[in-house]
Amino acid sequence: MKMHEAKRVEIIIEAVMERQLTNALTEAGVTGYTVLPVSGGSGRSGQWSREGQVGRAGGMVAVICLIRPERLDMLLEAAFAVVERHIGVVSVSDTQVLRAERF
Repeated sequence: MKMHEAKRVEIIIEAVMERQLTNALTEAGVTGYTVLPVSGGSGRSGQWSREGQVGRAGGMVAVICLIRPERLDMLLEAAFAVVERHIGVVSVSDTQVLRAERF
């Protein structure tokens, strides 16, 4: 099968910022993404967990986008405009996809 080069962008951000981030991505022309709950982790501030939290206020989500390499800069600009003022991490990795017309 023919594989096509793409970029995988993962954005970990506070759950309460999910809507603002996905709106910014949509406005920047991103046509698809997946949002996953994050159950816990460890970082600069130490370990944390969703365990025992009642609402979304203390939780985190992962927003994952697969995008053509030439569209990466506009996605990162839109994401950074939201993430720079909040807790969040953005990572980019090379990947390959089938059916490149979907990205």
